[in-house]
Amino acid sequence: MKIRELALHAYYYSSLPMRMRYRNRLEAEGQAPLCVLFYHRVADTHPNGWSIGNREFERQMLWLKQHVDVVSLEEIQTRMRSGRNDRVAVAVTFDDGYAENGQQAIPFLIEHEIPMTYFVALDFVLHDRPFPHDVAEGQPLPVNTPEQLRQMAASGIEIGAHTRTHCDVGAIQDPGTMVDEIVTATEELGKLVEQPIRYFAFPYGQKTNLSAAAVQLAKDQGLSGVCSAYGAYNFPGSDPFHIQRFHADPEFIRLKNWVTIDRRKVGFGRGYKFADTGVKVADVVGRSAHDAAPVAVASLGSEA
Repeated sequence: MKIRELALHAYYYSSLPMRMRYRNRLEAEGQAPLCVLFYHRVADTHPNGWSIGNREFERQMLWLKQHVDVVSLEEIQTRMRSGRNDRVAVAVTFDDGYAENGQQAIPFLIEHEIPMTYFVALDFVLHDRPFPHDVAEGQPLPVNTPEQLRQMAASGIEIGAHTRTHCDVGAIQDPGTMVDEIVTATEELGKLVEQPIRYFAFPYGQKTNLSAAAVQLAKDQGLSGVCSAYGAYNFPGSDPFHIQRFHADPEFIRLKNWVTIDRRKVGFGRGYKFADTGVKVADVVGRSAHDAAPVAVASLGSEA
């Protein structure tokens, strides 16, 4: 066990009585936090920083079901909107679209009736192309096929948009490119899975990767919400359109630390406002998919 992990174990168990009292107080006041986790890849081969093994993933899910309300993103938003939450709640999301998730993790979630939202970067699915970060690691890992995504959607899994090219949205300088990544790609994904797309997750998801213009496009498109990933709780009364998430770390103790409410993290992200980036809100107001930058698109019915 690493020194940092040992230190976190010591912190977690020594502070557990205090954090349980704090949780009980928040729940009694109707102000219990709303946690949204994100995973990328659940697999037992080629471990890396964005993977977790199947056994550990299942262990986490069963622990969550025992200790908190496990709900959908929509329910997270409902509780934010209502201004009251009487029990800590957790929603599960996945980013990118790795094929191995369908081998054990997704069937496990369906079997145990655990809601989840599955965010997909469209081009990699359409072109059967591995992610550049996996290629750089020497492991071109398989991505989901269109048919797999359609099967997920038919099983009740919420499919969400994650841009076309897994780009850094905050770094986009051209309004047409942003329209394509946020609007056009989302529309194409909905046609691909034969299901309305309601949610969008920013790739990378740190504050520098976010954009007020992208949020405006998502609202204009009629999406229900956008997700960041810089590590923060959601609270009753907060803006339900912005869903803040934290990484469900393969080190189980870190997940426990978050979900049992770490007071040091409670203020992080509260009141966050999306900032203008290279593309301003004024640059995208009134734009539609017809205003997107041209892009070569594979047939939506193709497996490649």
